[in-house]
Amino acid sequence: QVQLVESGGGSVQAGGSLELSCAASDTLYTYYQAAWFRQAPGKEREGVASINIGTGRTAYGDSVKGRFIISQDNAKNTLTLQMNDLKPEDSAMYYCAARVGNVLTLDPSQYRFWGRGTQVTVSS
Repeated sequence: QVQLVESGGGSVQAGGSLELSCAASDTLYTYYQAAWFRQAPGKEREGVASINIGTGRTAYGDSVKGRFIISQDNAKNTLTLQMNDLKPEDSAMYYCAARVGNVLTLDPSQYRFWGRGTQVTVSS
């Protein structure tokens, strides 16, 4: 069972950038998918970006396309989310998650393993 720990959250002004990292306790084998989700107070958890660890294929939520980039390191045990041109509406708790499967999905109910989250706050 993989354990996930997020880091890199913080406060930034609108238009700025942040990079989030997610460290996995074990190698994310080729049959894993990993993803970033976010949840703001009073809102549902939203899929931000996902990646197939084996193929490198990615998928993004409509609200972050062109601004966020998900990536994995060569050892396949660290996931990164580069967030650019941040907006106040990007403020949320960001979670790293992983699942076994090959079909890319941003449905949080499909993910079994979750980190505890890291807070991102964007001021206008």
